[in-house]
Amino acid sequence: MTTEELTTNVLLALDEIRPFLNSDGGDITLISIDDDKHVKVRLEGACISCSVNQMTLKAGVETTIKKYAPQIETVVNIM
Repeated sequence: MTTEELTTNVLLALDEIRPFLNSDGGDITLISIDDDKHVKVRLEGACISCSVNQMTLKAGVETTIKKYAPQIETVVNIM
């Protein structure tokens, strides 16, 4: 998968999870993809102060991204 295809797939994954975040007053933005395997995102809105945002990041965001781009190893939130 090229870097462009990888970026497209990660953005598609974020588009899939975004409605769930939006329904709780949050959002997510892709910051970068490093070495084609480490994704940095920024949780926004209500997601910033949510007590379960790390669970959302791992169980929701990371799982969805890996469905679209299996070579991704980590997903981290950058404040």
